[in-house]
Amino acid sequence: MELRNRRLSLRGLRAFCIAAEQDSFREAAEMLFITPSAVSHQIKSLEQEIGTQLFERRPRSISLSQAGELLYEDIRPLIEQLDAVASRHRLAQSRSILRISVQPFFASEQFIPGLDEFTKQHPEIDIKVDTSDESGEKHASTVDVSIRIFSKMPDSLAAYRLFALKLLPAASPELCRKIRPGSSNKVETFTRLVHESRPNAWKDWATSSGIRLPEESRLMRLDSMIAVARAAERGLGVALVPAQLSDAWFESGALAPLFSHELVTKDAFYFVCRTEDESRDEVRRLRDWVLQKFGDKA
Repeated sequence: MELRNRRLSLRGLRAFCIAAEQDSFREAAEMLFITPSAVSHQIKSLEQEIGTQLFERRPRSISLSQAGELLYEDIRPLIEQLDAVASRHRLAQSRSILRISVQPFFASEQFIPGLDEFTKQHPEIDIKVDTSDESGEKHASTVDVSIRIFSKMPDSLAAYRLFALKLLPAASPELCRKIRPGSSNKVETFTRLVHESRPNAWKDWATSSGIRLPEESRLMRLDSMIAVARAAERGLGVALVPAQLSDAWFESGALAPLFSHELVTKDAFYFVCRTEDESRDEVRRLRDWVLQKFGDKA
């Protein structure tokens, strides 16, 4: 069918298709939430634009004319494509985006490996994870949710405690054998790997364990827990690593505990967000998953 060289009304074409499928202007009007007279007016305008009659009108019924049947066959697939495009864009606009800040060691050892489970459960939520900030006691204004270390529950944020931070001395298996010959608690001199944010951790560990460490031990200071663990893996010294986050290192044989005693610190990992964000559906879903997945690790 050859149409005149003018722009046709999409609204009129949609009304035409629905009226053709229902054989009724009245039922088409109900589906479009407009009046039957509005449908009739749109069809008449379309017929004028095309220059041919599209419906055979009878006192109590309508039916497609031959020209109407040809137009319907051409137009209906296009309307369906437009509806599909509109649906995809509505879905894209309705997707939720969660910006999450996670301290790097927790992210690499626990959060990222487990995140696939959450995204499969909630495919409608897009995730953006920032693991660049090693510091604790903060919640950046640029993110929606943080999983960070705090010395106490923050008053100004919605906060949920996950587990206490426990530190365990670990080194490469080869270095452990050199430092602790036999089964005694006597240890040879070794390099202590120190996280810069915890300069007194080794002193606190020695006090709580009752194990006397060599006073002449060297120190190597590093600015991230990942760097501390990697240095221990390479045999550069002994590190105090987060006991709950280092299972993969121990299971693979990359690290081995030098002693079994764990230093229970005053710090803990918390899930935090702004109080005004706590009621957001995507925040609640992530919170519930994080608490179930990582919470209450003693």
